[in-house]
Amino acid sequence: MSKPREVFIQGITLQGRTFRPSDWAERLAGAMSSFRPGGARSGPGAHIGYSPLCVPRVINGVKCVIVSEALKDVDVRAWDFVMNFARDNELQVAEACLLPEPAAAPAPAASPAAAAGAPQKAAAVKQE
Repeated sequence: MSKPREVFIQGITLQGRTFRPSDWAERLAGAMSSFRPGGARSGPGAHIGYSPLCVPRVINGVKCVIVSEALKDVDVRAWDFVMNFARDNELQVAEACLLPEPAAAPAPAASPAAAAGAPQKAAAVKQE
């Protein structure tokens, strides 16, 4: 069985402008927080935390929401909601996979690019 694909909703419009408000990714992921494998959590602290199926990230300086296709299996309406959000707001959407950072190879101290690197990088597979 293959891993469900991930869709990256990027905070850049099709016209190349930064999407506003600046906390859009956290708001969208927060609205999806109860849609998780095994259903909504209950008990103390259940309302805190994002669903692993819909998480906000900053990748290369761009706010994104990473949505797992597995969200469809939990609730197809939630999947439709996030995809319609992207379409209605004319946001760039890409199918991609999240790559872990390479193991601790210290960067040269004189390299500003290494110091400004994002904690995670995406390898785009398909732009939609």
